[in-house]
Amino acid sequence: MSAPSRSSKAGAGWGCRELGEFAELAPMGNPFSWLRPGPLISSRNDLLAKWFGDPTNDMRREWLRRLDAYAQEAGQQPPARDRLVTRFADRDRISVAVLGDPGEGDASQYVVVPVLQRVAADADFGVVCSDVIYPAGGVRTYEGGFYRPYADVPFPLYALPGNHDWYDGLTGFMTAFCDAPPDAGAPSFEGSGPVWKRLLRKLLWRSPPAATAEDVADMRWYRDAESQQAGQPGPYCAIDAGPVRLVLIDTGMVGGIDAEQAEWLRAVSEGGRPTILLTGRPIYTYARLQQSPIEGGGDVNEIVTDPAYNYIAVIGGDDHNYQRYPVRLRDGRTVQYIVAGGSGAYLAATHQIPNVDRLAPAVFEEGFRCYPLRGDSLAHFSRRYDKVLRFGSGRLAISPDDATTLMASRIGIVPPRPGSAVVSRRAIRAADKVFPLPAKGTDAAHNFMSLLFDTDGVPQFKSFLRLDATADEVVISCWAATGCREHEQEPVMEDRVRATRQPDGRWTWASETPGRPVP
Repeated sequence: MSAPSRSSKAGAGWGCRELGEFAELAPMGNPFSWLRPGPLISSRNDLLAKWFGDPTNDMRREWLRRLDAYAQEAGQQPPARDRLVTRFADRDRISVAVLGDPGEGDASQYVVVPVLQRVAADADFGVVCSDVIYPAGGVRTYEGGFYRPYADVPFPLYALPGNHDWYDGLTGFMTAFCDAPPDAGAPSFEGSGPVWKRLLRKLLWRSPPAATAEDVADMRWYRDAESQQAGQPGPYCAIDAGPVRLVLIDTGMVGGIDAEQAEWLRAVSEGGRPTILLTGRPIYTYARLQQSPIEGGGDVNEIVTDPAYNYIAVIGGDDHNYQRYPVRLRDGRTVQYIVAGGSGAYLAATHQIPNVDRLAPAVFEEGFRCYPLRGDSLAHFSRRYDKVLRFGSGRLAISPDDATTLMASRIGIVPPRPGSAVVSRRAIRAADKVFPLPAKGTDAAHNFMSLLFDTDGVPQFKSFLRLDATADEVVISCWAATGCREHEQEPVMEDRVRATRQPDGRWTWASETPGRPVP
């Protein structure tokens, strides 16, 4: 195992000597790019939902009704109301791979595969956490963004939809994961609000691209082994994973859940075993608490923090990097809030994450972890800004050593690894220009930043999680995918945190990476 980026620049992938196997696996031709007008136009439902009203809740209800009808037509039993996957329930121990926001279908997605095969090939199953597909769903896009990249991943893959998976009305997702017929079409909706809004939304709304049963058969050929088959009872479901229960929720296009899903969430979260929530919208990200509202009132985090439900961790996608916040609750418990959206989509900057002590007494900077490190993020984006905005002149480029020192000084932290003893004036001026530029891939900056500053160059700073659990212990590890061949052969573990069950039944967390142990 290679040293992590907190120990050395080499561990971060700076000075990479040889590209990894991913370069041979990724399809030839033009990589996915938001520079083309097609992806932007096909993603328009996101803006329409925000401007004219989000139909996700109504469409989700119709999808669940359809699943019941499909089962009855086939002479099968409709999915149980608990939407519970029980095939792993009898395991004494479990291993799960978690991939977040992977589906670009180019080198930035394939770079994860060799490392995944090396460190998690023995996993019992995997979960794709948010945005299986870019840019806007569609049944046939799942071939290049899901089936083909993971053709040799031996275990079954479950998923929860992200906002991009909803841009086709969830038709592609429901076909790929819930066995809905590909020609079913997206549910119709009326919505609420003024008539002019409803008419305008209906006029501009993107309908899902057509697909046939033959298209689906061709895609599934890539993952047709019996060991790879999953099948799940809806866009939200729970998986009894031996010692733990994983709860997958569907937060739609704008980050909330419907009232029926909330009722299900409370019911399925009951029980004695430790519970882990997986969501398309992270609850803590960029050093702030993010709302995940429930239709009719309330918030998902109220369920997570209720001691009756025994949640020990929350894993969310959407932001394309790794962040971990050990949040200490008022009753003394600690819940790990993890952002795990770094498995394929364009990188979202971490250098814009402020000092996490601002969240005290809930979280402390010494317990917080992110990947890439803030300094590596600044160095990475400075090179991209320099290439795009300064035509590669080097005036905006900042070295990893200088960036490490500059970021530590800027936000008042101890450098996570040694940086420059003296930073040049040129680097300081460059940082003053680079730092305030938007680089976080959400909200209004989303399309602008992705089309200008996305890159498949090494180091890529991609990542995924491995979760291992027994009756008395839960371990969550973050593994890096830099794109360097040496890191495919000797992978880099960037972070690991371990929960241990105490005699009184409580779970306590401890970090196994440099820094103060998690409270």
